[in-house]
Amino acid sequence: MDSSLGFVRVAAAVPMMRVADADFNVQQIKEQITEAVEEGVEVICFPELSTVGYTCGDLFFTRRLQQNSLSALEEICAFTRGKSIIVLVGAPLKVDNNLYNCAFVMTDGDVIGVVPKVNLPNTGEFYEKRWFTSGRASLQHTDKGLEPRIPTIELWNGDVPFGPDLLFNTRDYCFGIEICEDLWSPLPPSTQLAIQGAELIFNLSSSNCLTGKNAFRRQMITQQSARVHCGYVYTSSGVGESTSDVVFSGSTYIAENGDLLAEGDRFLRRSSMIIQEIDIERLRIDRQRNTNFTKDQHGHYRHIYVAPIEDNQAVTEPAHRTFSTTPFLPSHADEDAYCNDVLSIQTSGLARRWEHTNADTLIVGVSGGLDSTHALLVAVQTADLLGYDHSRIIGVTMPCFGTSKRTLLNALALMKQLGITQYEIPIDQVVTTHLKDIGHPMEQQDTTYENAQARIRTLVLMDMANQHNGIVVGTGDMSELALGWATYSGDQMSMYGINAAVPKTLIKYMVKYMAENIYSGDMRQILSDIVDTPISPELLPTTQTGDIAQVTEDKVGPYELHDFFLYYFLRYGFTTDKIAYMATMAFEDQYDETVIRHWLNVFNRRFYQNQFKRSCMPDGPKVVSVSLSPKGDWRMPSDVKEMR
Repeated sequence: MDSSLGFVRVAAAVPMMRVADADFNVQQIKEQITEAVEEGVEVICFPELSTVGYTCGDLFFTRRLQQNSLSALEEICAFTRGKSIIVLVGAPLKVDNNLYNCAFVMTDGDVIGVVPKVNLPNTGEFYEKRWFTSGRASLQHTDKGLEPRIPTIELWNGDVPFGPDLLFNTRDYCFGIEICEDLWSPLPPSTQLAIQGAELIFNLSSSNCLTGKNAFRRQMITQQSARVHCGYVYTSSGVGESTSDVVFSGSTYIAENGDLLAEGDRFLRRSSMIIQEIDIERLRIDRQRNTNFTKDQHGHYRHIYVAPIEDNQAVTEPAHRTFSTTPFLPSHADEDAYCNDVLSIQTSGLARRWEHTNADTLIVGVSGGLDSTHALLVAVQTADLLGYDHSRIIGVTMPCFGTSKRTLLNALALMKQLGITQYEIPIDQVVTTHLKDIGHPMEQQDTTYENAQARIRTLVLMDMANQHNGIVVGTGDMSELALGWATYSGDQMSMYGINAAVPKTLIKYMVKYMAENIYSGDMRQILSDIVDTPISPELLPTTQTGDIAQVTEDKVGPYELHDFFLYYFLRYGFTTDKIAYMATMAFEDQYDETVIRHWLNVFNRRFYQNQFKRSCMPDGPKVVSVSLSPKGDWRMPSDVKEMR
């Protein structure tokens, strides 16, 4: 994997197996290692006790089973020589007079570490304490805390580090291991392993299948990956295990920082494997921002350094990873809860500001476009929340040179349907007089011509707020603020920026959602038409037919791309090259790399040039995971040099 992009390719494998048949099991494991190498996998994880099976019972005590397992491990280890992969295999191991349930870490023909299971179940159908000793027995209390009592064990390749305190460092990432029940314990070993540096956690498991257990297990894995900002790779024994008492389904999961990246099919009567790329850079950025995520002196941890293996098959693309084109939007399953949260955050923020200022009214500039429509809908819901009459909301539409018939009619119809106090105040004559006063030719339709309209509109709204003891509700969104697509001291200014932390793609989604789920009849038709209207500031004269002549996305680029760039830049601070790469994968059916890089360059240039507009932006509630507020999420000098 190309380390500059920060991805690590991992696999969770479930080999077809036979209980106590080490020879058969070895062949299945070797076949999956071969497949993983061909796929460019860097680390592959097999289930708990996978050399002989988890359900061997008292056969674990027999010398023959223990010897067969060791022979199997030696054969697997030799098979890894010269292969660019790290292999994790579960097996029993006798150390002194104790038997341990272990994970063997192998690479390039050597075992480089053995990690024993710490938390042994001893209830219900599992009686591991009958056969195995906890990995805690390999540690001892000293003046310095917990330290190894059995630091190494002797295997066929010499002395090998042994203990639950092992961390494995490659040149690109660090990983740790826990085994099955460890995850279900009150304090999973993975918590301390992550705090001590492990960015990936591998869990070799043999968790049985019960009704409802799979959903709970999935939830535990994703939550643990979020709690400790790690990648979590989990694999469990399959249907080849004994079914005397329970059934095993071969569950596999790969999670990253709270997101489930992959889940395998269960109850397969064949070997199976899931492969996915984990973004190490993403994990490191979240750990860097979490100032509580620091190493402590809780015990002793040993770092095993894994020498890099020459890779003859350079893999440079995370081929199994997918990226949503709409990172700010909810999944379909979460739509209702997500949209309700958006509205609740905005209405709660606006309600608090309305009450605190003792304002009689809210003043909203209504253009018939997406942003002002969403702001007006939030204002109306806020009035409902407070028990205020809709007449206390004053909607003002101010047609000028570029106002189209479509947007004007929609603005008027929207205000009427919502039952607010409405004003139509044409500003073309005022703007014409103003431009004449400053000696600006009307035929010179430049930035001055456009911004004069935006500032006159703001002047009208501010004066009406004074006139009606109100506050002006800002309508501009986060995407416009990121691009600087706002007139300084014009639509950039308000008394409360209700949409300032809502990106354009989410604004459009929310208006459509409300049209389909909250409103009906004429109101639904109006909102649907607004959603379908091209995004425009309407500052240049309309066409001869009265249609919109100025389309924003023709000038600054597609908002779906800019919101993608914005999310990964603000949330993770990724480089331009990484964002471009991810966008090329996400939008492969819509935009080629040349187009993506062009608009990404536009995004970067505009973002850095226009910080001064954000440095003095009004208050407004944070809604999604990132914000451009200079008081909270984003603090940047206004004259900083553009970085890539």
